[in-house]
Amino acid sequence: MTATQPGSGFRTSTKATSAQKRAPWILLAPFLALFVLTFIIPIISALFQSFTTVDREGLFGEDGVTGRFAGFDNYVTALNDAGFVGSIWRMLLFGIVQVPVMIVLCTILALLLESASARWPAFFRAVYFMPYGVPGVIATILWSFLYVPGLSPIVSLLQSMGLQPDFLGANSVLWSIANIVTWTYTGYNMLIIVAQLKSIPGEVYEAAKMDGAGPFQVAWRIQIPLIAPALVLTTVFSIIGTLQLFAEPQILSTVAPAIDTEYTPNYAAYTNAFAFNEYGVASAQAVIIALAAFILSFAFLALTNRAPKNERDQKKRAKRDGLEARRALQTRGTSATGSRPATGVADRSTTTGAAPRLQADSKGAEA
Repeated sequence: MTATQPGSGFRTSTKATSAQKRAPWILLAPFLALFVLTFIIPIISALFQSFTTVDREGLFGEDGVTGRFAGFDNYVTALNDAGFVGSIWRMLLFGIVQVPVMIVLCTILALLLESASARWPAFFRAVYFMPYGVPGVIATILWSFLYVPGLSPIVSLLQSMGLQPDFLGANSVLWSIANIVTWTYTGYNMLIIVAQLKSIPGEVYEAAKMDGAGPFQVAWRIQIPLIAPALVLTTVFSIIGTLQLFAEPQILSTVAPAIDTEYTPNYAAYTNAFAFNEYGVASAQAVIIALAAFILSFAFLALTNRAPKNERDQKKRAKRDGLEARRALQTRGTSATGSRPATGVADRSTTTGAAPRLQADSKGAEA
């Protein structure tokens, strides 16, 4: 079956048209299948399990295992767990300190690599990105050798200078983990910012040079405002990753007694699921972690997308002027409506009074 295109002598087959419509979905099918299997179904399963619990009969459940609907009991148990709640506050402190430091560092590196005087930028981009290619477990093991006294050359050097560093102590192990995370992800975030810097037109730099702007002014007044979307993106990724911290504390727990099984929210959910077989509580904790990440990310996006103060003042002023104009129009319309009946009565009385006079005049003329 064929159809003629309007305005042309060519005929297109309806089979070809339907095949063209199906082609994108066929190409997307492998991705969609993996997305549903590895993302959508696990989320639905976690939500379902967070509202169920398992009752075991016997010491290890050898007499039977039954599942039942638990309502919000798992969420209550998770929020009443002081260790889990404390781990969330610990990660908030971690993010408040580590995320800004990493964003500032990767921004500086990106600006330096994209400056006109940078030498071998491709080589240094690869060097800075290389830590991201090291798996988190391997990176944590490597850094643990630099933290443990007796094995670390850094600790030995500082001890020779009269210092007694304790990188794995209760007050410092959190920042030792922050150092590993910063070392791993700074290069990754730097590449995102570099990609944004490369999208800035060269005419902008030429205009800045003609205006006499120096390197610092170009970076502060031109580059940083134009890479704001990349900075927001990397910050959101970092906020989400902060609450998902797991591999680093789990590996360091073997050499750092200060790290317990509820040191981070993800570590607490892992412990409940695979150490205590409390899958319902672990699922509830996972949902709480996801909600916390969503709320923090949404709050940050709302804060960064907020209009400047002068624009907000202009909008308020325009809104106030519009309300005043609307009230004035309503008042004018009310007064005009109120005066119309009187005018109409007067017109009718005048017209009514004029008609007899006209009739009288006509009668006098006839006489």
